[in-house]
Amino acid sequence: MNTLLTKVDIGKEWILNPTQSINQAPQFSSPGTFISILLKNVYVLAGILLFVLLIFGGFSIIMGAGQGDAKKAGQGKKVATAAAVGFLIIFASYWIIQVIQVITGFKILNPTIP
Repeated sequence: MNTLLTKVDIGKEWILNPTQSINQAPQFSSPGTFISILLKNVYVLAGILLFVLLIFGGFSIIMGAGQGDAKKAGQGKKVATAAAVGFLIIFASYWIIQVIQVITGFKILNPTIP
């Protein structure tokens, strides 16, 4: 099964538009630049998700406390806590990538696009 997976050329399979596949696009000239661009977008998406979860958790806490519903307030507290833990994980991963960039000298989040 491993030999089957190695024979698939992802660059030809992912189509950007009818005339261009992903391996013909200059911004995706190597897997490293593709991953760097993908990581930037993942961090933005994680930030948006963090914001939404914090708003939802805070709103649930306020609504639960206002209605005297301890279960709803506890659920909101769990959501807000999970969002904070997720933020710490995302922040730690960003920090680790920055350390790797300094040690190796390779720009992971700021690739040079030909």
